[in-house]
Amino acid sequence: MRVIFAGTPDFAASALAALIEAGHEILVVLTQPDRPKGRGMKLTPSPVKTLALQHNLPVWQPENLKDEAVQQQLRDLQADVVVVAAYGLLLPAAVLSIPEHGCLNIHASLLPRWRGAAPIQRAIEAGDVESGVCIMQMDVGLDTGDVLLSRNTPIMDDTTAAQLHDALAVIGAEAIVEALAKLPELIAVPQPEIGVTYAQKLSKADAEIDWALGVKQIHNKIRALNPVPGAWSSLNGQVIKIWASTVLEQSNNAAIGSIIAADKQGIAVQTGEGVVLITELQASGSKRMAAAAFVAGHADLLGQKFERQA
Repeated sequence: MRVIFAGTPDFAASALAALIEAGHEILVVLTQPDRPKGRGMKLTPSPVKTLALQHNLPVWQPENLKDEAVQQQLRDLQADVVVVAAYGLLLPAAVLSIPEHGCLNIHASLLPRWRGAAPIQRAIEAGDVESGVCIMQMDVGLDTGDVLLSRNTPIMDDTTAAQLHDALAVIGAEAIVEALAKLPELIAVPQPEIGVTYAQKLSKADAEIDWALGVKQIHNKIRALNPVPGAWSSLNGQVIKIWASTVLEQSNNAAIGSIIAADKQGIAVQTGEGVVLITELQASGSKRMAAAAFVAGHADLLGQKFERQA
């Protein structure tokens, strides 16, 4: 098919690579403008742009798609379909109507659950036991379009956002290739009104741990925010990022946030309900390390307390 592809991060690059491998004609690749990155804040191309240039594909990087001149350029391409994956820009109604088969979005959730910007993280944070990918016919709403195809995958008790992202990127790439191959025969299924949830964009405040929550909620947050932005808390005035944990089957009457054990197993912290064992962390200015290594360098942890700054 004649495809316009719109996407920006690694998740989208996986889909673009699969479409290229499947032999589709990629007319143009839309991706967000290069952004400053790293210590030097050097302008850096998106993963999608990097992949597109490796395959000598034309790349457009408009600030938005509201400009009528840009819309006309898209019409002139006479595409069969637009494929969208984590593009990061809204597609106006005028753009949605351009291709013969409309615009298909690769969405990383089982719609209508987790519409919005952060479906992977919010699914883990909420303790969902499964996730998946939907190929959705886009409309003017926020992830409200009809679903053409969906694929499921389990979320285990120790699954991190990074792991789920990588799994869904593969599933999404396979699903969009399958969807384009079967497009004329796929039935568009409207999303049910029951079960709608919204995956709000992650904020800095979301990353700070509230130790008054239950142990499972805290464990889920730690997994959901690994690798970005990383759950954190304050210990003796120092920011500690917490990368991995497990749930301990025990109770304790210690104060919330208190360290009740610190040994080779990790750092056990009292929560509002239950005890969480921190197994990997990162002190400010240091590298990620096993909690046991941190304990070895801090002999006085027992009885200290994690506290909230906000």
